[in-house]
Amino acid sequence: MTAPARPLRCAIYTRKSTEEGLEQQFNSLHAQRDACAAYVMSQAGEGWELLADVYDDGGFSGGNMARPALKRLIGDVEAGRVDVVVVYKVDRLTRALSDFSRIVDVLDRAGASFVSVTQAFNTTTSMGRLTLNVLLSFAQFEREITGERIRDKIAASKKLGMWMGGCLPLGYDAAGRTLTVNEAEARTVRWMFERYLEVGSVHGVVRELAAAKVVSKRWITRSGRIRGGGRIGRGALFHILHNRTYLGEVPHKGTSYPGQHPAIVEPALYNAVQTLLGQNDHKTRKPGEARRPHKGAPLQGLIFDSAGNRMTHLRTARAGRPVYRYYVSAPLQRGQREKTGAVARIPAPLVEEVVASRLHQLRLCLQTEAWPNWAAIRNLIDRIEVTEDAIRLHFDEGTLAQVEAELGPADRAALDRLEHRDGVRSLAIPVRLEQRRGAGVAIGPHGELASRRRAADPALCAALIRAEGWKRQLMSGEVRTLNQIAANEGVSAPYAARTIRTAFLAPDLKAAILDGRPPTGLTLEAVCRRPVPLDWDEQRRLYNGGSLNRRPGPENGPTPGAGVVRTPGASPGMRLRQSFDDPGGVGPAGGSPFPRAGGGNPEPIPWS
Repeated sequence: MTAPARPLRCAIYTRKSTEEGLEQQFNSLHAQRDACAAYVMSQAGEGWELLADVYDDGGFSGGNMARPALKRLIGDVEAGRVDVVVVYKVDRLTRALSDFSRIVDVLDRAGASFVSVTQAFNTTTSMGRLTLNVLLSFAQFEREITGERIRDKIAASKKLGMWMGGCLPLGYDAAGRTLTVNEAEARTVRWMFERYLEVGSVHGVVRELAAAKVVSKRWITRSGRIRGGGRIGRGALFHILHNRTYLGEVPHKGTSYPGQHPAIVEPALYNAVQTLLGQNDHKTRKPGEARRPHKGAPLQGLIFDSAGNRMTHLRTARAGRPVYRYYVSAPLQRGQREKTGAVARIPAPLVEEVVASRLHQLRLCLQTEAWPNWAAIRNLIDRIEVTEDAIRLHFDEGTLAQVEAELGPADRAALDRLEHRDGVRSLAIPVRLEQRRGAGVAIGPHGELASRRRAADPALCAALIRAEGWKRQLMSGEVRTLNQIAANEGVSAPYAARTIRTAFLAPDLKAAILDGRPPTGLTLEAVCRRPVPLDWDEQRRLYNGGSLNRRPGPENGPTPGAGVVRTPGASPGMRLRQSFDDPGGVGPAGGSPFPRAGGGNPEPIPWS
């Protein structure tokens, strides 16, 4: 007795290009499925069995394979759960020859086949395959012609200012082929434009919208589905701020036409927002391509944190207060602190100065009338990464090669020490960020300032200048004691005693104070809290850990212990100490408390 043949499991696939009519009780998908089911039943004698699974794609085009039911069907075929795919017509399966070839390959690998109920052909013969390809070619041709007609109709209608459907913009309601203003939503839209112009930050406006629980446009489709009503994110807000529909226009393929609907936003406000958006825009740059001019943020688009997040430029501006600029990691602006790198925010002038100074040292950015030349620097650098202990520069190889060709042999030798990673040269600037006198500073590996910026401490400079004046008065005999100076200046005697200490700092330390590059530990608070040693080397060790190089020479005074002028009748430095600690003390013979050395203006006396 012959064993019965294995049954053929059949799956029916149906598709409709649009959602129109799908809400009906009996629609096109039902008609296709009934016809296919009747065909499968007619083949029951051949062992065909209909599977209970439904593979319906309503509202999906046949021009691609991005269809949920089709993907599920292909997965079942590959898993061996389907033997025959049944369709009403071949174009229900696909209208693209390339997609059909991929589907046939899947069927062949799984040992499955497909059947078109209304088109009889046999794919096992060459003539059958030719017939199938011809049918698919006409199906694809028909789809493309239909698409062209629809696109031409939409373009012609939009030129007349008609609303041709799609996602409704916030602030409008649909009324046939035009839009009407929704006043409540229109006020929100105008607020978005005005608020962005005030704060200059999309992230800031998004946070305020979320706090106010403002959601996107909510509407119901013809099929009864609810769309919109979600949170307005960064991308949605960008789309709103760029949308020319709010000017009473109908945009189409980069061109806007006068619309039949009223405007919500005034042209002046819209144009101002577009200008600000253009300034904050970052676009991908091709290697060697010149960057756009910066608008107050020279490292915009170049700087990233150690986690790879872009750091954007922000400024804080309050009435009557200074403007502070920062580069801030993008996740921090979104309130996602855990996703940021080691340094989430860095003062903009600080990192800009460190980068420009290091490039100047390498002769890659020479002095100009408007130094630094940020246009040249932006073209030279491809990427900047800020880590906990370094700022790493990745160079644009095309631009760096051009600059390198113009350097001399000695300068090119310095570039040979750059790191090479994946064919790209990079430079690590070792710095760490510290808070000093309420401001961020970049400290080098040996404790020195990593910035060449002349940002002198006004309080320390003022104290030094004042102390030097008092010192000259004492040395010249104009006054005899610090008590007299305190009375003349209207300050307390202890304050005068503390302030005059700055006049007895080493000359190189004084120059560093006035030049805006004092050692890390040299602050007005440090000078006032404890007596200043009169040995200049001891001062350098105290305030800078000995890292500030001292050049021997007459301008830096004698070597400690050599040529020390001693006050008669006193131990070394006793009278000098008295001037610090006892403002009423006087010098020998009732004169100045500071001995003179050979006439002229004396220098502070070093002693050990």
